[in-house]
Amino acid sequence: MTRFLLAAAPVDITALRTELLQPEAGGFCCFEGWVRETNGGRAVFGLDYQAFAPLAVTEGQAILDEARAGFEITDAAAMHRSGSLRVGEIAVWIGVSAPHRDAAFRGCRYIIDEIKRRVPIWKREHYLSGIEKWVAGHDLA
Repeated sequence: MTRFLLAAAPVDITALRTELLQPEAGGFCCFEGWVRETNGGRAVFGLDYQAFAPLAVTEGQAILDEARAGFEITDAAAMHRSGSLRVGEIAVWIGVSAPHRDAAFRGCRYIIDEIKRRVPIWKREHYLSGIEKWVAGHDLA
């Protein structure tokens, strides 16, 4: 089952979370990444995400499968937005359920780090000054 969603419109996060409720899970960890109002000292009013959808979904699902195999987690799901977003909107969401909290935390961290590193999604920020700029969605170090 595909648990990685690339969404062009806002998604009901409660529905995603509900799908991860499992009787054997005693812990749940989620991460929400929001569009913030500044980046690098510049005022931001919004951004655009563009993705190569077939590869983004395939790679996103591979990351979730790796997390399930590599951590003692029950289930995991992730959503990344595409298209135009404004300050305050959810850009990325990850949820992980596990028998114990430590595995949920570690699995969640692994998933967001790998999404940022591997999934072909690009970000263009729109600044209040009128300038637009493509920016890295991850650390380049």
